[in-house]
Amino acid sequence: MQIINEPEQMQAIADKLRLNRQLLGVVMTMGALHEGHLSLIKLARERAGTVILTIFVNPKQFGPSEDLHRYPRPFEQDVALANAAGVDYLFAPEDGSIYPEHFQTTLQCGAIAERFEGQQRPGHFNGVATIVTKLFNITKPHTAIFGEKDAQQLAIIRRLVADMNLDVTVVAAPIIREVNGLAVSSRNIYLSSHERSSAGALYRGLCHAEQRVANGEHNLQTIAAEVAEMINAIPECRVDYVSFVEEESFALAERAKASKEYRLLLAVFCGSVRLLDNMKMRAE
Repeated sequence: MQIINEPEQMQAIADKLRLNRQLLGVVMTMGALHEGHLSLIKLARERAGTVILTIFVNPKQFGPSEDLHRYPRPFEQDVALANAAGVDYLFAPEDGSIYPEHFQTTLQCGAIAERFEGQQRPGHFNGVATIVTKLFNITKPHTAIFGEKDAQQLAIIRRLVADMNLDVTVVAAPIIREVNGLAVSSRNIYLSSHERSSAGALYRGLCHAEQRVANGEHNLQTIAAEVAEMINAIPECRVDYVSFVEEESFALAERAKASKEYRLLLAVFCGSVRLLDNMKMRAE
């Protein structure tokens, strides 16, 4: 595995690989790799001949009240994990090479980015869209793997690729879950053992909703209320939001229509840790 720090060098390598008819797959991360990231790398290996992993803690997606400097950066551990997972190139630039002096261009996302996590973290998705576009231009992939765990981010990136006619195929990777159904996330390290056990309520709520939709319940607001009640019944858990959206547009959905796909989004505090989860469902 080769470690690259300079954007120009990474671009030159990507150009050469493309000229040699190599299919390039990219996985974009902020480091602190876990099982979920490794599943993205595995999928990239299946889809492309050359796998590029990016590690960059993007300051433009952190808000003023969020502590950028506390974000974990176990770089040596990440290098070992990436190498063992079969990554070919690890692109790990410094802040100054991505956002040099006088940098001033930022992408502006649309309606999808204004609700849910976008409402909680104003400007967050503009920062995500900006860095994703820059990394696309630097790594020049044919395929990019993003996890369904961050469903709103995935929807925004798909919209970005379509709106800007970017020549890259976005592939969604399924959520990796712990034994009790808790979605694997870097935030899980902040949960106590008791909170981690209680957090299995999120997955139970999602499964309840999936069964209700499969059984023909069309009132999605009723199902969402049931899920919220289930989760709030756990002493350690407090619902932030439980909402259905249409899978294609990410617009809020109140009633299900036959043969249409929806996604249930959850944001739940378990103790002091805010957890996200989601599940795609199809109405019959």
